[in-house]
Amino acid sequence: MKEQAEYKPPKIGGGPMGLGDPDDKSMRKVEKDILVPKLMRERTKTEKCVDEVKEFHQCCLDSGLLHVVKCRKENTKMQDCMKKWYYDQDFIKECTEMYLAERTEYRRTGIPKKHRRSTKVDISI
Repeated sequence: MKEQAEYKPPKIGGGPMGLGDPDDKSMRKVEKDILVPKLMRERTKTEKCVDEVKEFHQCCLDSGLLHVVKCRKENTKMQDCMKKWYYDQDFIKECTEMYLAERTEYRRTGIPKKHRRSTKVDISI
């Protein structure tokens, strides 16, 4: 008996690795509503609101179990900073472009971002 080929809708299959068209810039609902905002949160914590996150983290370490009560000021300050960036249209567009570039690279190579190594090689002896 012949095996049937697996059917994939055009948006899902295709491309050089069978992971989708690398040049397709359309996004699914989960990408728009979950994955791009996740990237935005990560970037605000590590790039945009670094001082506020550090202050809140230090306050939590110093306060122990009472951090919920003692660190309200620091938490509010951190959340305000993150909200500012979360609603900034230029930042949203930048994060969306970053996400699409990563997805394109994954679809082109089949290698997830966390497994990609830097292409720079140090040959100094």
